[in-house]
Amino acid sequence: MSTGMRSKVLTIDLSRYRYEIQDRKDLFEEWIGGVGVAVQLLKEEFGSDAANIDPLGEDNVIVFATGPFTPAYPLASKTVAFFKSPLTGNLGETHAGGRTATSIANAGYGAIVIKGVSRKPIYIVIDEDKVHFRDGRVIWGIEDSIVAGRIIAEREEGRGIRTVMRIGGGGERLVRYACVTTETYRHFGRLGLGAVFGSKKLKALVIMGRKRYTPADRKKYREVYREIFKLAVESDVMKKYHLLGTASNVLPLNELGALPTKNLTDRRFEDAEEISGEAFAEYNLGRRIACNHCPTACIHIAVLREPYEEEEYFFKTLMVSYDYELLYALGSMLGIGSRDGLLKLIHRVESYALDAISTGVCLAWATEALKRGIVTKDETIVDLEFGDVESYLKAIEFIVKQPNEFYKALARGAEEAANIYGGKEFAMCFGKNEMAGYHTGYAGYVGNLIGLRHSHLDAGGYSMDQKWKGYSPKEVVDALIKEEMWRQILSSLVVCFFARGLYTPEIVVKAFQPLGVEITEDELKKTGEKIYHEKLRLKKELGFTPESLEVPRRVFELPTPLGDLDEKYIREALDYYSEVFQRITQ
Repeated sequence: MSTGMRSKVLTIDLSRYRYEIQDRKDLFEEWIGGVGVAVQLLKEEFGSDAANIDPLGEDNVIVFATGPFTPAYPLASKTVAFFKSPLTGNLGETHAGGRTATSIANAGYGAIVIKGVSRKPIYIVIDEDKVHFRDGRVIWGIEDSIVAGRIIAEREEGRGIRTVMRIGGGGERLVRYACVTTETYRHFGRLGLGAVFGSKKLKALVIMGRKRYTPADRKKYREVYREIFKLAVESDVMKKYHLLGTASNVLPLNELGALPTKNLTDRRFEDAEEISGEAFAEYNLGRRIACNHCPTACIHIAVLREPYEEEEYFFKTLMVSYDYELLYALGSMLGIGSRDGLLKLIHRVESYALDAISTGVCLAWATEALKRGIVTKDETIVDLEFGDVESYLKAIEFIVKQPNEFYKALARGAEEAANIYGGKEFAMCFGKNEMAGYHTGYAGYVGNLIGLRHSHLDAGGYSMDQKWKGYSPKEVVDALIKEEMWRQILSSLVVCFFARGLYTPEIVVKAFQPLGVEITEDELKKTGEKIYHEKLRLKKELGFTPESLEVPRRVFELPTPLGDLDEKYIREALDYYSEVFQRITQ
């Protein structure tokens, strides 16, 4: 299957400060692009000893990949990154928007592979077919990723056509859930890509390109483009994301009794209205911005004014992006009911370039562990208390600085810290990945367990819970896997998951045609199934087994909108999934 997209792969070896460019049309013809290609490139680099590769060692590899709809169509604005996760020790996958995808594609590449370890801190500049290895010792140690990004942006050309991916203090100090910030408000967030950058002494990656791609059928292309664009701006499919963004989830989930609060000791938050999307829009919203080639503008930016010390009527103004997962993880999960306080926490996490979900869940576990006497103030240093913004601001700094053994453990994730200190029953992790903000029921939690990223983004089980029809464990697993197979197509194109209701199989088939590709809906779905199987096999090669999956006891102690969850139901779902896993990977 020819996808009509860029098929060149740039491989950068940090150990030797060399690079090479290969045309891998073979990969892109069979695996579309994005996730499909990234899995194959990762398998090639890892070889037969994938399970023994140290995620923070020289043999770990980073793969960035775009898709055939980049930059051809609106909302195909994501880049996927693959690596071995230092948080889970298994497959790492994270997606980011901003200008990453168009910059990579306009530089002429379908994928970029980074391997090896630099002998000194560096940052890389990719200017089409030239790669420059810049000395990064001056900016290594700048823990604020926003400041680091601005310094690099001033030093390098390409304003308006480049992407600047960089790490902050979290990545430099190998926090296992450190992220990579791109532009100002987008991130490769989950599973610790920032720590992999840090382990390779790679401070930043700058990519720019001016190349163009001409579709095979220009007239047909314009027709399909207009159809997709019209759906994006005139239908209701994307309207929610533009108006309030995902922050609109706070009040409905709170009303349902599905909003994780104070480390899931409650399912409703008394201050939910104060930190709702509606409240932020009314009192704090400064502007909306969009990823490159996206008409939706779902990125909501709040204004935070902070007074200068001992300076009356003088303020510094911070622009802070927010969405539902941040409002949950650093808000309700920590009992923070102040919008300004919540924005301060988000800004601190952004500055250090940490994944907000993992940070919030780790701090929530630590707060309860202190409250229960599992750890003492000697470990936490500050009195962690639900609702106390100042203590959490200091604790975030301690996660990065790691002044004692407790924070060294917490920097490795909530499950790792719980393994050392106890309290695993309330460490809210699934497959070692900290939970997202949905206490909705069986499908949500089973989805977190069996999803290839152990993420709410794998198959959206929380949505299935809200339309619950008394499904059996087998029906839940089958439905989640089917949905995840289709999402492999979207993340191979690479289309933003917010647009999953727009990019239906029918639209995807139609959008391929002007690019010179004829494919049927059935062929698309079979390819999605094949990519899913490949990812599952790679997870197995990296050491994953269904038997390793554990469910925190807290899940069964607090009612969901579906009532109390039955442990037997989830066990039956996992047993059935184990059969599916063995059948696919044998």
